[in-house]
Order: sequence, then C-alpha cells, then structure tokens
Amino acid sequence: MDIVFIRDLRIKTIIGIYDWERTTKQEVVFDLEMAWDIKKAAESDSIEHALDYKAVSKRLVEFVEESEFQLVETLAERICEIVIQEFKVPWLKLILNKEGAVSVARDVGVVIERGSK
Repeated sequence: MDIVFIRDLRIKTIIGIYDWERTTKQEVVFDLEMAWDIKKAAESDSIEHALDYKAVSKRLVEFVEESEFQLVETLAERICEIVIQEFKVPWLKLILNKEGAVSVARDVGVVIERGSK
C-alpha cells in the first residue's frame, strides 16, 4: 500500500484540562500517514482517483478549530474517525503533538494507528 502524508499541520484550538487552557487557544501539530493506492490516480492523472490531501487538511482544520476537547487522546481519535469514514482511508498513522505543554520537553502528544493496511 502507498502512503499519502501531511506533515506539520498546525491548528489552534481549545485543548487541555486546566482552567487557563479552556479560555486560550493553543496550537496542536499533526503528522498524518494515510494508506492509499495511488496507482489509479497515477494512470488517470486525475484528482478524482487520488486522496485529496488539500481536502483532508481543510476538513481537519475546520473540525479542530471548532473543537474543545480536554484530552489530546480524544482529539486524535476523532481525527482518525473523520479521515477513515469521510475519506475512505483504510489505515492511518497520526502523530498529534502539543508543543510546550511540558516546560522541560520540546513537545508531548500521542501516536496512534487505526484501520488496516
């Protein structure tokens, strides 16, 4: 299976468990790897056969900007559900990080894989 990826997708949202986090948007950063057979798109040279990473990015930006989750785990699961269900992606790996959430670390977050290759 081929991989279509989006790296360093930065979106501001309400995320966190502390009172100050519930009133201040913070930036979360996403890296996605999505399984997709690119052969048909390559043969046709048509976007209708490709996984449209611009459409995926736009959908995720819209969703994340409006979300107000407490946990990055919840946000990560919802992102995976959207990509798998709405874009018919059979497998994806998502890295979600919250830079600066821990003062002695560059970033923290989760890495999850959903679906099957």
